[in-house]
Amino acid sequence: MRMKSKVLASLVLFSLTFTTNLFASEKDIYEFSWLDPDKEVFVLQNRKFRKANHAHINVGGGITTSGAFVDSTAIQGRAGYFFTEDYGFEILYSKNSGKENETAKGVRNSGGGGTGTTPFRRIVDSYMGAMFLWSPFYSKINTFNKIVYMDWIFGLGYAQLKEKNNKLRFTQGQTAEGIETEETHSGIMWSAGLKFYINESFSVRTDLTAVHYSADNISTSGSSYKSNFDATASIGYTF
Repeated sequence: MRMKSKVLASLVLFSLTFTTNLFASEKDIYEFSWLDPDKEVFVLQNRKFRKANHAHINVGGGITTSGAFVDSTAIQGRAGYFFTEDYGFEILYSKNSGKENETAKGVRNSGGGGTGTTPFRRIVDSYMGAMFLWSPFYSKINTFNKIVYMDWIFGLGYAQLKEKNNKLRFTQGQTAEGIETEETHSGIMWSAGLKFYINESFSVRTDLTAVHYSADNISTSGSSYKSNFDATASIGYTF
């Protein structure tokens, strides 16, 4: 009977200890006597910078990583709002500019004297849309004795994309050389980004944004899905 009482007491003590540690608040502070008294060590779950009930804007630019025959850049503006720390929404506008790259020129000149093959290419002019945001991960990075606070942000939504292409060159022949066809497409937009906090108001954000849309094929009948990928960096301000 005495042995059972000791076992029961041990289980109760373990349960209380485990429960206390499991439900430690993100505001709890661990103090270490060997540290500078002015310094505090926070638990990992603590968020120094909050997104909930805050609006934000971002302005930046980058490059288009898709399109074998085109070199393109993008200037982007974003505006959004987080309802909670995990969920929010964002609207995005991207102004793109591109031109044929050296690969396209090489294909054109592959036959010598400029008689090579004409490459088919699409040059994205712009796109805009809206996304639902999900930010489930929060990180701290200790670098050069300084803690950098970071959020992972994922987005999924809808966009309209404007592009120009040289498809008439393939349907009307040499007489349509240099003539551009402008088209507008609707598609799925998603993004994956990292937000690095400078202070409560300013931040730096990197994003990979993709738009997937359906467009007519050139060499075959019907249509298929095309993609545009932009890698960007921006400066953000939180209200």
